Amino acid sequence: MKPNPFPVTGRRTLACLLTLLAFAGSALAQQAPAKGSAAHISSTVNKVNAAFMKNNARQTADWPSYGLDYAETRHSKLNQITTANVKELGLVWSYNLESSRGVESTPLVVDGIMYVTASWSIVHAVNVRTGQRIWTFDPKVSREAGYKGCCDVVNRGVALHEGKVFVAAYDGRLIALDAATGAKVWEKDTIIHRKFSYTITGAPRVFKGKVIIGNGGAEYGVRGYITAYDAKTGDQKWRWFTVPGDPSKPFEDESMARAAKTWDPAGKWWEAGGGGTAWDAMAFDPELNLMYIGTGNGSPWAHKKRSPAGGDNLYLASIVALNPDTGKYVWHYQETPADNWDYTSTQPMILADIKIDNKPRKVILHAPKNGFFFVIDRTNGKFISAKNFVDVNWATGYDKNGRPIETAAARTADRPREIIPSAFGARNWHSMSYNPATGLVYMPVQGVPLTLMDNKDWKFNAERPGEPHSGMGWNLATFANVEPPTSKPFGRLVAWDPVKQQAAWTKEQISPWNGGTLTTAGNLVFQGTADGRFIAYNATTGEQLWETPTGTGVIAAPSTYLVDGKQYVSIAVGWGGVYGLAQRATDRQGPGTVYTFAVGGKAQPPAFVNYQLGKLVAGVKYDPTHVPTGTALYVSNCVFCHGVPGVDRGGNIPNLAYMDASFIENLDKFVFKGPASERGMPDFTGKLSMDDVQKIKAFIQGTADAIRPKN
Repeated sequence: MKPNPFPVTGRRTLACLLTLLAFAGSALAQQAPAKGSAAHISSTVNKVNAAFMKNNARQTADWPSYGLDYAETRHSKLNQITTANVKELGLVWSYNLESSRGVESTPLVVDGIMYVTASWSIVHAVNVRTGQRIWTFDPKVSREAGYKGCCDVVNRGVALHEGKVFVAAYDGRLIALDAATGAKVWEKDTIIHRKFSYTITGAPRVFKGKVIIGNGGAEYGVRGYITAYDAKTGDQKWRWFTVPGDPSKPFEDESMARAAKTWDPAGKWWEAGGGGTAWDAMAFDPELNLMYIGTGNGSPWAHKKRSPAGGDNLYLASIVALNPDTGKYVWHYQETPADNWDYTSTQPMILADIKIDNKPRKVILHAPKNGFFFVIDRTNGKFISAKNFVDVNWATGYDKNGRPIETAAARTADRPREIIPSAFGARNWHSMSYNPATGLVYMPVQGVPLTLMDNKDWKFNAERPGEPHSGMGWNLATFANVEPPTSKPFGRLVAWDPVKQQAAWTKEQISPWNGGTLTTAGNLVFQGTADGRFIAYNATTGEQLWETPTGTGVIAAPSTYLVDGKQYVSIAVGWGGVYGLAQRATDRQGPGTVYTFAVGGKAQPPAFVNYQLGKLVAGVKYDPTHVPTGTALYVSNCVFCHGVPGVDRGGNIPNLAYMDASFIENLDKFVFKGPASERGMPDFTGKLSMDDVQKIKAFIQGTADAIRPKN
């Protein structure tokens, strides 16, 4: 018989130890909050700060910021889902965002808690483990304010920091929410003058404990700026204007005084604001202590109207580096001097470290609306290279100093001319991604044809029949499509080599306006499409490996993350945006939806229904002599929302030529304090007369009659 290794006293001690360990384990289990509980969410999001962002960037287990990391690479280092098993991806759950307008949000996820926004800036907190709602927050944006935005009532997402969720509402309020409950912590009005049509559609960022947000509204006649608020208190820390103000008043700083020298005061640009709104692109380099923003187009669009003697008009259409502590200007690079075509530089940028001529360079990779892919030194703003990634006709290239070599057609504005790319952009806000393993940038690229001609009689806020949406407050000083364009619309996914400045591979798509991209260490690229598919490609070759239907068109970008050790991919779907208001590439429709996928997922997708496109309207009585005037009124008030009657099919807003005749016959009951105002339909009381409505009706029915097939 072997001796007992534990004497009696030893056995008692061991028993006590085991009891203590069991008790301690039980206590720890009791202390650990349930996943998805308020306590769990608080402890999780409380950890999101600068140190968390730095650590997460190493493995990217979570997706805590709009572009994933400070560099906005949208490159996940997760590799459970690969080219070998991506075909096994299946739906885990879907979530109804209960929205009918555009969804542009990238879902943020930290330890299985998702934050995503829908139209009208409504925030949803979702438990990834169950697909169930935790809370929603509706900022109660007045639907009557819908007309103040050019490009749908969208929102691109939230920011997270130390227990708070930050959302910038469409109407210009910046709101801090408790991440666990959705309760409002603080709210700040970011708009400097409420008499102007400022809006916000972009996602805030948090750099160094400050919530940073810009705004939109250049089409309406505003002055752009970007503002930083203390994340804890909401106190304003700094504000930097993107263009100079009235030169009869003191300039805010030296950067504004310097910029004013590039504008002609004879144009009184400050009356129409000047534009330059910083409505999307931001990134941050902690090592250089520099944050970068992209600035917008001129207000009005026509350069000669806002600055008759010429000039570059700083800081329009530029990348600008600011000190995040103070908001002070550090450097800029202007991608489109003297913008004349709505060539914003607000498209998402990426910070990367690459080798050029065998030398390591810290760069910004950028592909704005103007059709050129830029590589810029992010330490000093110096131009490195630029190459067009689509056909362009406004410039032949860039010289060694980084200035465009313009064509003769670029500034010929006294007659209709088709400038390529158009104001819709060779790229728009749809996010691109960068994979350091392949060295490629994956970007949605497009062409939406348009002809432009300056309005020589333009005056700020004056009635201008025939100028697009001037009845809604737009100030373009430009006519659109006076003559039809000759180029064809297109959409494509391009894998671009920023060192060689050429495409590595390209995928043609059904339509313009496809979603943003995500690339992963599994050698994959994910993208949703305008024709209602979510697709995975081989990042190296472009081979399509997997797809699934989404019911309706996708415009937002996906995200990927780990939950309890398993990799998921999520995409928020909802057709819209400025192109999607009046156009579409799918016959299915449904509410905004978040889809979440994982290898082995078996859930059933939600049901979608077909668009109900009626017959061309017929039988509405009208005076044919009213059609020309009705055309000008329709263009000034209706065209970018409802499209061309009968020619377009409608997007997330109906095409009026396919409505029932009773609707057109009673059009006044809808345009004057009508029932659709609850969904964002503008009230035209005081803007249109009954006689104007009769003429618009004549245009709608007359156009339908003109295009109706003849038997």
